[in-house]
Amino acid sequence: MAASRHLDLGTDHVLAEVEDRVATITLNRPERRNAFSSEMLGGLARALVEVEGDPEVGCVVLTGAGKGFCAGGDVKAMDEANRGSGGKGGGIDSAIHRQRLSQRDTAGKVYSMPKPVLASLPGAAAGAGFSLAMACDLRIASERAVLTTAFGNVGFSGDYGGTYFLTQLVGAAKARELYFLPDRIDAAKAQMLGLFNWVVPAEKLADETRSIASRLAHGPTVAYRYMKENLNRAVAGEMGECMDMEATHHVHTGFTADHRNAVKAFVEKKTPVFEGR
Repeated sequence: MAASRHLDLGTDHVLAEVEDRVATITLNRPERRNAFSSEMLGGLARALVEVEGDPEVGCVVLTGAGKGFCAGGDVKAMDEANRGSGGKGGGIDSAIHRQRLSQRDTAGKVYSMPKPVLASLPGAAAGAGFSLAMACDLRIASERAVLTTAFGNVGFSGDYGGTYFLTQLVGAAKARELYFLPDRIDAAKAQMLGLFNWVVPAEKLADETRSIASRLAHGPTVAYRYMKENLNRAVAGEMGECMDMEATHHVHTGFTADHRNAVKAFVEKKTPVFEGR
């Protein structure tokens, strides 16, 4: 196994390392339940760009330090800004533009990057942290994890794509319920709703995360790229358009070395070794 290497993101609010084709990005403000800061959002955006373009990364794990995943916006910092001791100038239009860029560079990048992204939740995901978890392709959680949209509790309408991602996952009616009435959802209910793919004992979360991530990281990366695009287009695209795109991608992957090797291994009753080409 190759030695791990750390990515320099210019902040300690986000940590990132690559080991055995798995990039692990850790939101690192445990004393604030990994609530967003400008440094964290900037570091996360830089990390996502780097791992997306790294051919040695086959899977990305997004997690939080300590007992939580991400509390979303830092409400204490919001209060300070509202009382005039923080915040950026430029008016509402500049604020909207900054928000749009930040959302696209973080949750938007997670959703669209051509690599599987696995959220590993040791604990609570709330508000924008909930949105970020929902942007991932798959979610594994500790049995202690809880979810809440939380926005209604602080008079916000919601950000970082949560309304979009949640509607696709649970349907329009349930998404409205969870936004209008932001109750806490325990891990068992989250799995029942399809928000968590796996729920495991807290002490097994790291090992189970590593096992799933390794399987993804050593899978057919070219096929995963097109699977993810197909699935994303299926969410909002027109049926005929999606089927045409599926056909294009299916034929394309049929010409890859991964496909040829996998067919040969299947016939020979062996385990395929994918090379990402």
